[in-house]
Amino acid sequence: MFRRHAKSIDELLNMTLRQEGLETPLLQRRLIGAWPTVAGDLVARYTGERFIRNQVLFIKVPNPALRADLSMRRSEYVAKLNAAVGSMIITDIRFY
Repeated sequence: MFRRHAKSIDELLNMTLRQEGLETPLLQRRLIGAWPTVAGDLVARYTGERFIRNQVLFIKVPNPALRADLSMRRSEYVAKLNAAVGSMIITDIRFY
């Protein structure tokens, strides 16, 4: 009798993404997309372009007062964003 090793679609998809090197870029896109939810709609409305480079999330904030306020709370945002995607994707946030 042979034994079937049935795997769920979720397991197979995650394994395939990891093998093809697409897991990290997908998680990065999810993290960037989670910014309005984590920061709130009002703050997200005043922020601009977002990108990740070397595990640092860069967010454009044209308003200096808001930039200073967000900079003081960046460790809180790092934890919330990583929790939103369920993985340690970023280690810091820079507001420019």
